[in-house]
Amino acid sequence: MRRLLLADLLRRASSSHHHLHLVRALSASSPLPASDADLRKYAGYALLLVGCGAATYYSFPLPPDALHKKAVPFKYAPLPDDLHAVSNWSATHEVHTRVLLQPDSLPALHDALAAAHGERRKLRPLGSGLSPNGLALSRAGMVNLALMDKLLDVDAKKKTVTVQAGIRVAELVDALREHGLTLQNFASIREQQVGGIIQVGAHGTGARLPPIDEQVISMKLVTPAKGTIELSREKDPDLFYLARCGLGGLGVVAEVTLQCVERHQLIEHTFVSSADEVKKNHKKWLSENKHIKYLWIPYTDTVVVVQCNSPSRWRTPKFTSKYGKDEAIQHIRDLYRESLKKYRTKAESNDPEVDQLSFTELRDRLLALDPLDKDHVIRINKAEAEYWKKSEGYRMGWSDEILGFDCGGQQWVSETCFPAGTLAKPNMKDLDYIEELLQLIEKEDIPAPAPIEQRWTACSRSPMSPASSSQEDDIFSWVGIIMYLPTSDARQRKEITEEFFNYRSKTQTNLWDGYSAYEHWAKIEVPKDKDELTELQARLRKRFPVDAYNKARMELDPNKVLSNAKLEKLFPVTEVQHAK
Repeated sequence: MRRLLLADLLRRASSSHHHLHLVRALSASSPLPASDADLRKYAGYALLLVGCGAATYYSFPLPPDALHKKAVPFKYAPLPDDLHAVSNWSATHEVHTRVLLQPDSLPALHDALAAAHGERRKLRPLGSGLSPNGLALSRAGMVNLALMDKLLDVDAKKKTVTVQAGIRVAELVDALREHGLTLQNFASIREQQVGGIIQVGAHGTGARLPPIDEQVISMKLVTPAKGTIELSREKDPDLFYLARCGLGGLGVVAEVTLQCVERHQLIEHTFVSSADEVKKNHKKWLSENKHIKYLWIPYTDTVVVVQCNSPSRWRTPKFTSKYGKDEAIQHIRDLYRESLKKYRTKAESNDPEVDQLSFTELRDRLLALDPLDKDHVIRINKAEAEYWKKSEGYRMGWSDEILGFDCGGQQWVSETCFPAGTLAKPNMKDLDYIEELLQLIEKEDIPAPAPIEQRWTACSRSPMSPASSSQEDDIFSWVGIIMYLPTSDARQRKEITEEFFNYRSKTQTNLWDGYSAYEHWAKIEVPKDKDELTELQARLRKRFPVDAYNKARMELDPNKVLSNAKLEKLFPVTEVQHAK
């Protein structure tokens, strides 16, 4: 069935109006008995209703099973040649801009920022654009270092590497292999530019390993007002530590020297546990494992435990799983076929393509059928628990291969960081947080999908890091909640978005203050409500040196070239601060 043009719609609407005028003429032509007059009046109403319905139907035709079909994405008119559309990975934030610069050298970057400063133009630094909250986006103008992606120097003796900040993590790791080096830790994915991953306080997992900004030992920062400055622990240490996790607001990180480690292999052990078992072993596991994370599955008592250590710690473990890969995924595959019969058609459930889908792809497709139905989500979570039970086992590989994690498809995510005691004396509040969170989900009937990912890091000396601490033995827990966006249907995405922010709001109200939890900078969302924004600003001041950060911003970027609306709302600069 075709979608009609506007002219067709108007023609049908005109026809409906013609019938309406005819009814009115007949009604007015001669006096009729009351019953006949009423009959004609209601017949006119009915005819009008049918006409409007027909116009609507033919203008917006929907097939019988449209309720559960993905909508065809709206086709935008082509953008002008000079207009760039830039969105984050999950397509939750997007801007259109006419200014997107890609300098290919340090002098070119310096000149671009100097010109923007002189003309009071915006030029927000943009990395790979992966931040879930679109932290780097600005329609007024952006600068991207994708063409500044060279490896500049490797010191094998000191185990350091100096790179241009536009190099991606994956490219850097590949380049380090021939030198027998690698990075100390990794986030879940490898597509970030190095400049971006350090600026937002990104992290991996391991209670002895700090966030990634702690790997930075020196850097070149290109600023609008002061030009290019070199920072290190020896050269202006206060600004160095502040700028390591500077959110792109103090300058554009152009070059970075990172502390590396020897390239090494890890053995990953994945197994399923329960909340009670985790409580019994948590302190021991945190201390004994180089890398560890928990994947909590709402509405079940399943906790997936992932531990990674050097091969020397293990006695030749059995690498083969009890179940084959197909057997592990079969349960969720069967659930998908069964759900297709319910939500769509039996024919679709026999599609051979289903057998080719990965676990995360199947989960996305299952959720797309009815993403906000709690019972449907619970069935999917239970199927995921079964998948992990049949995926228990070991695997060995290079650290950069083992530490990656398939996060699934497009999603909303909120990740909080909070203190968890010390490595010698964990305070167990990390598990209390999770227990309260899971109880909250069930109490509020939140259709929360799996997993809730929990990781740990040591502290950072960068004062703007959510894991910042002056106590070297402090550890921090990071907990991420999600809702997937498995559909291109705008209405459905809007409904998921509303439900996610309800989910996030309840966790904020019930948990954050009690645990001193603060959101990851790449995942913090700015409230639209004025009072909520004021509360957030006050809350950030309790944890971070906002005045020192704003003072540095005004010294290095008085015209706010590097800023955008999100940064200004999080860290508003008063007139007094600006004048200074």
